[in-house]
Amino acid sequence: MKIVIIKYNAGNIQSVDFALQRIGAEAIVTDDVAEIQSADKVIFPGVGEASSAMKYLNDAGLTSIIKNLSQPVLGICLGMQLMCKSSEEGNTNCLGIFDDSVLKFASKEFKVPQVGWNTITNMKSDLFNKVKENEYMYFVHSYYVPASESAIANTNYTIDYSSALRKDNFYGVQFHPEKSSKAGEQILRNFLEL
Repeated sequence: MKIVIIKYNAGNIQSVDFALQRIGAEAIVTDDVAEIQSADKVIFPGVGEASSAMKYLNDAGLTSIIKNLSQPVLGICLGMQLMCKSSEEGNTNCLGIFDDSVLKFASKEFKVPQVGWNTITNMKSDLFNKVKENEYMYFVHSYYVPASESAIANTNYTIDYSSALRKDNFYGVQFHPEKSSKAGEQILRNFLEL
């Protein structure tokens, strides 16, 4: 199986690669269009800022490539947010795979960003096979996707929001499976089996 991690100015590429190695999978980290298009599975990671990330993807000619992939694609954290229509972060137009807007947490009582462990609920996808309801995942984010028809998992932090999305072959998770212990590794395994 050929697994590609899309290389762009994202901060968690190395940790995603290491997590795949821990479950016995080898990935290619690349921004080469032919390599991405010929992959069996594509992982679109992300730690960073939406507008600069989209500028990089646009400049590298990757936006239409990512939107037109037909194999399973997993967006992680900012990767998931960039798959949405727009983001309040930098007032950014994103890829538009999901018809959702990414908003900033607005709370005086809760710390923003949300950093640390939180539960996922209402899981509705093979991506979560063998993952228990209310399982803890590791989150680091200031922006979120509101409750959505595309949601395949939810989390509560100040409000209920969509912590995982799916549309056709595109999956997105707001949390970091690569930093979420055994349950996160199980999600990565499940993705490779989709």
